Amino acid sequence: MRAMRPIRARRVVMTHKTATASGLAANMAAMVAMAAELRVWAASVRRWDEAWRASIAAFNPLLASLAGLAAQMRATQRLEWGGTPLGAYSELKERLWRKQRGAAEALMEEMNERREELHAVRDAVGAGLAAVMRLYEEQVAELGLTEVLRREPSRPSLADVLEGLQDVERYYRYMYLEIKQFLLLISCDSLADMEALPQTWEGILERYGEDTIQDAFLKISLF
Repeated sequence: MRAMRPIRARRVVMTHKTATASGLAANMAAMVAMAAELRVWAASVRRWDEAWRASIAAFNPLLASLAGLAAQMRATQRLEWGGTPLGAYSELKERLWRKQRGAAEALMEEMNERREELHAVRDAVGAGLAAVMRLYEEQVAELGLTEVLRREPSRPSLADVLEGLQDVERYYRYMYLEIKQFLLLISCDSLADMEALPQTWEGILERYGEDTIQDAFLKISLF
């Protein structure tokens, strides 16, 4: 006669299997929740990035106008008014200068409005990342370190994806800070620098390509 397995031993095996199944279910639920949150984040960033690009593009004509105005202001300063028929109108040079300066300040004010748009996008991206990281912290116990780091040939790990999100947040934050500093340095007291604004602006844009954003989107699509 075959010996009967002790009832207690069978209960231990069943309990272990139940616990394992429960752990796998919790792990899967946590991973599904993270994947859903990441897709929400990606959809939001696509909208925010469109707004960001539109604001960035709006700077180009403003900077070109400001550079052209700076050239006019420098020409006004260099002109020997006393040797022209306008020399009889001593107040004309000052009036022209005030008018040009007022036009320059109006352009700078408009650029500050565009900067506020960039500020709003930067804050939105930061808030979006914070929401993803809060969910991760809530789910990390169920996920487990092994699953967080698990990477496959055609699929990035969750750690890879979260690192991509942090890269995106830094992209907007650092670019915003550089643009803010760029705008703060614009002054009618430095007309030569003002004339060179379009070239300086292009240098900033060249340092911030879109690869960072697209890489993050790709990781999420493969996750």
